[in-house]
Amino acid sequence: MPDIPRSEYPRPQFVRDDWLCLNGQWEFEIDQGDSGIDRGLLERELSDAITVPFCPESQLSGIENPDFMNAVWYRREVAIPAEWAGRRVLLHFQAVDYDSTVWVNGVEVGRHRGGFSPFSCDLKGVAEAGDTITIVLRARDDGQKPQPRGKQSREFGPSGAIYVRTTGIWQSVWLEPVPDIALRRPRITPDLANKTFRLEQPITGNAAGLRLRATLADADGDIATAECSAEYDLSPRLDLPIPADRLKLWEVGDPHLYDLEIALIDADGNTVDSARSYAGLRSISIDGKAIKINGRTVFQRLVLDQGYYPDGIMTAPSDAALREDIELSLAAGFNGARLHQKVFEERFLYHADQLGYIVWGEFGDWGCSMNGPINGEHQNPGPDYITQWLECLERDYSHPSIVGWCPLNETWQTLTDRITALDDVTRGMYLATKAMDSTRPVLDTSGYSHRVPEADVYDSHDYTQDPEAFRARHAGLAHGAPYLNDATGWGLSARHVGNVDWSIPYRDQPYFVSEFGGAWWNPDVQAGDDSWGYGTRPKSIEEFYDRFEKLCAILLDDVNMFGYCYTQLTDIYQEQNGIYRFDRGGKFDLARLRAAQQKPAAIELADSAVE
Repeated sequence: MPDIPRSEYPRPQFVRDDWLCLNGQWEFEIDQGDSGIDRGLLERELSDAITVPFCPESQLSGIENPDFMNAVWYRREVAIPAEWAGRRVLLHFQAVDYDSTVWVNGVEVGRHRGGFSPFSCDLKGVAEAGDTITIVLRARDDGQKPQPRGKQSREFGPSGAIYVRTTGIWQSVWLEPVPDIALRRPRITPDLANKTFRLEQPITGNAAGLRLRATLADADGDIATAECSAEYDLSPRLDLPIPADRLKLWEVGDPHLYDLEIALIDADGNTVDSARSYAGLRSISIDGKAIKINGRTVFQRLVLDQGYYPDGIMTAPSDAALREDIELSLAAGFNGARLHQKVFEERFLYHADQLGYIVWGEFGDWGCSMNGPINGEHQNPGPDYITQWLECLERDYSHPSIVGWCPLNETWQTLTDRITALDDVTRGMYLATKAMDSTRPVLDTSGYSHRVPEADVYDSHDYTQDPEAFRARHAGLAHGAPYLNDATGWGLSARHVGNVDWSIPYRDQPYFVSEFGGAWWNPDVQAGDDSWGYGTRPKSIEEFYDRFEKLCAILLDDVNMFGYCYTQLTDIYQEQNGIYRFDRGGKFDLARLRAAQQKPAAIELADSAVE
């Protein structure tokens, strides 16, 4: 599909052979008054054209409208392949921002709320193989409404650490045929202690004699095949053990991925449905202050990655661009990333899996009062946060590159003797994450208002630019009194130990500084340019290197620190504190940045000494 933008398979960990990419040109119309139903937009041709999957704010969409769009409409005629006869047709949207309604041939087939998670529409009874159908989608996205939006601006344009909005379709659209009884997305859990993979395989229904079969393989051929009845359970389970001579771990920087074939077999031995997947065998454990991967302490040298692009905004211009961002991070000496205020395209996780690049998954939660007032008024976050986060967890559970979850970021609220909506949502997001995934550590919120005592990890954000002041702030971790964010200066100044007015007390969990650095450096900035970064701008590039090297060394030398996250991978619009420019061009000597991060961390050396 060379002429279709972003034509790669959009769901790489659950692959069927038959599918049809619907990216490309669609009819399009902005519905500023959200009156499209009354004005006949459901029935008539639309007035403009757009290139899907790029949002209308982006250059790549062909629209490039930066203004608020309260509602937008999409329309396209599609011929369903005749060779799909006898199967149901699913219409998939990988991500649409924010409230979506979908019609096919004038019949509503689906609705969905949330800008970061996929949804599907079953066309059974509406359309079948060989039909030509008309798909219409309306997306509502009130730019002032309190809703999870990540870094999308509520103002006309971007400013500070807030960026351009995304409205409507911003990830791939595609069709897929499936049988009446079909596989759903599998949950693949590596069990290193028992040298096996646990496969939980949800299915859409049951039938007499139905069986589930799974085969694990590597480059040398099949390793293990397991089979069980799928007659009675909607989520049959299998174990796939790995013999010692075929055992290879998914390691940071040295990943091994096994192939997995999954099939439903009927009573006559015929294949009802099948799909391909892959899996990485690795463990994540907590040992005191250390987070271990495969039983070994790995200091997490993370970079903050926000996944924005000059021409595509939140959508990468190509699949290669997703992989390139990981390679750029690795070249600078990082071994992973916090995927910040955005649920990344699943193709990014596929490349992270392939490259042995560790990531923390995060929800794009900014948009309600827990991150500050909207137009001076506070609105409480609602259950939509938990609902949408659950969809994201379901999508991403099986990716070995994900080593932790962070459902919320920088929640702002003073701790009082009253239970607030923020307490409810923070705890709800934490419990939802642990219920969906008991295998990974969960940070209740990154920075600021920690509210869940049993959270696996504790952290702070610290953009202090003076290395000696930074060192002094974090000296207390050795005595169980780490630096905590407080309301004074939004956590950008030291707090009096014991005067916890934002968070519950620290309870000796693994601790890291999950945002630091952010030094403002753009050698080409001119007076009057819109340019921003944290702290005082370095006077020279040598001063930048000095800060970077010293700040990293302070955290690497702390035996109680399991990792860090440097802000950030690239410049984004006016925020010019990236390791790379917004267009991914170079700014620094990568060898020097890499050398600053490659010294063994104290917590890794302590682990080696014990061994």
